[in-house]
Amino acid sequence: MMKAPRTWIVLADASRARIIRHLPDHRESEEKHDEIQLHSEPRRRSEIMADKPGRSFASEGTRRSAMEYRSDPVREEERAFARRIVRLLEERCLEDDFDRLVLFAAPRMLGDLRDAMTESVRKFIIAEIDKDLTKLSGNALREEIKREAPNLWI
Repeated sequence: MMKAPRTWIVLADASRARIIRHLPDHRESEEKHDEIQLHSEPRRRSEIMADKPGRSFASEGTRRSAMEYRSDPVREEERAFARRIVRLLEERCLEDDFDRLVLFAAPRMLGDLRDAMTESVRKFIIAEIDKDLTKLSGNALREEIKREAPNLWI
């Protein structure tokens, strides 16, 4: 008899990720729920950029001008969080903890995850859905997963 594939469901937004290793069906107790949680403290741009970027001298003369930030630090933190999620998946992939992955993520986070994803993890992905389910639990989560990924057997 062939064993059922171990499917992990990744739920992610810009500051929270839940990796569900076992989502109990409606007959099982919620206590059988098994997940890994990751958090990133969301900070406002003003908190990250509390200090002004400084001033620089012109290449000729004594004029000075304000420097600009080269990137949005909030977006950089979001991308770093996506890389952190992928690193965890890579570690667990090496430990042979799952056979399939399903990604549910807010649209921008889904793009960040795709950019950070390595081939060793990418080959396990069977579905990517651009929807944020991080705040759902229990029956609401189970029903939404069934609606969005009807062919997925959990």
